[in-house]
Amino acid sequence: MSDPVNSTILLLDIEKYSDRDDVEQSYLRRMLFDLTDHALLAAGIEETLRRRADRGDSVMELIDSNASLTALLRTLLTVVPAELRARNRLASSSARMRLRGVVATGYVAVDREDGWVGSDLNHACRLLDAEVLRQALRESPGDFVLCVSEPVYLGVVQHNHPGVAAEEFHAVTVDSKNGALPARLHRPLSQAEASGTPDTRSPARDLPADSAPRAAFDFGGATVNGGTFGGTNHGIGGGSFHGDIHLGGALGERA
Repeated sequence: MSDPVNSTILLLDIEKYSDRDDVEQSYLRRMLFDLTDHALLAAGIEETLRRRADRGDSVMELIDSNASLTALLRTLLTVVPAELRARNRLASSSARMRLRGVVATGYVAVDREDGWVGSDLNHACRLLDAEVLRQALRESPGDFVLCVSEPVYLGVVQHNHPGVAAEEFHAVTVDSKNGALPARLHRPLSQAEASGTPDTRSPARDLPADSAPRAAFDFGGATVNGGTFGGTNHGIGGGSFHGDIHLGGALGERA
């Protein structure tokens, strides 16, 4: 077995792969490999900087740690969704490909049978298989969801590099054999969240009719909310009024 080497770990998995027949699975595999190659080249990662393992319905890539992790994340958040959207637009439902993705870092060794070994790789695989990621894809209007390990978030994402918005990555916890595994799930901000648009609803309009605030009136420094005043009243606009003055509420009600 080789010595463990620090690498970037990229995992991509096809949703509902086992539901397809052999012809459809073969097509989806070719589509996955082609998309992965295209995305990595777009991120500036040449074939000499990566090593692939075929897992049937998923692909695993070990990427040289000197390759730009920021460029990889940026590509996964932009190029991959666009490519999937274009490819799936005219595809039948059986040929449509939706993906879960994980990016992690860690030390991985390769044995004589080309098997990959390492606890960091195990953690990445558990993130890929996590229900929270599967549920996110089921609920997503798009065709791709991404989860990153906590070290990736702390080392790269939280610094808000161009094209990688930290506020779009939300903390999640995945249960594993070795205990709770923290990670970050990507969810794009809504248009209102992104623009910081305040809630413009009128508070009074949203209150029940009987709880709407009443207007306040100032009588020589004393403020009165609603109520009825009888007799002669002075000091309102410089004049005098006789009789009752009703200030909101039901007649006879006192403030």
